[in-house]
Amino acid sequence: MTSTATRTDRPTATYARGTRGVHDLVLMSFVAVLLISNIGATKLIQFGPDVAILGFPVLPIITDGGAFLFPLAYLLGDVLAEVYGMRRARRAIVTGFVWAAVMSVTFLVVDAAPPAVDWPNQEAWSAVLGFVPRIVLASLVGFLVGQFLNAWVLVRIKDAFGERRLWVRLVTSTVVGEFADTVLFCTIAFGPLGMWLGGGSIPLPQLVNYIVVGWVYKVLVEVLLLPVTYRLVAAVKRREPDYH
Repeated sequence: MTSTATRTDRPTATYARGTRGVHDLVLMSFVAVLLISNIGATKLIQFGPDVAILGFPVLPIITDGGAFLFPLAYLLGDVLAEVYGMRRARRAIVTGFVWAAVMSVTFLVVDAAPPAVDWPNQEAWSAVLGFVPRIVLASLVGFLVGQFLNAWVLVRIKDAFGERRLWVRLVTSTVVGEFADTVLFCTIAFGPLGMWLGGGSIPLPQLVNYIVVGWVYKVLVEVLLLPVTYRLVAAVKRREPDYH
């Protein structure tokens, strides 16, 4: 009797198969946000005057253009993992990774192609969309590791608690995934891990500022968007016929 009661009371994690419903729309949105963010990330952005406390720079805030939209990739990644489980989330992550790589190779080919004689914007094109191995590698590695950790943590917590405590798995998975993503991207693109690809590293205090600001910002966005994420998750679940 005790054994039966224990099995009955155990939380059950439910996932949709994604063969009907809106899985394709969530997947397309996930990939689109990733690609747009990767282009935006080629520009470093700085806010505020120079302020230092005990020699450590607090201001200016340093981030990149991808910060405006990239947190939505984790929101959609949360939806994929929460509603469809690890297998579908992994498939979406690999799909995004492949198309990001295709985009980078396409930009490489276009940049290398000779411009028309009367087209004066080659230098501008190369400066913004030209193939920068460090940025491309940093973006791809950070995305792949961060998104896999995000999905894995979310699914593990859901398997343990069932449908309860959605906010715990949303925030915890973002904290872990965004930390890995931000550290890898910053240290490869602008730090010591990418120096073997050419170029130098920004000073360590600025690098730490860049990492901390990026990570805290992305986590705060996830927390502020929790009401939106809750409604989006609920809406997607309602539109999946086999989610029960």
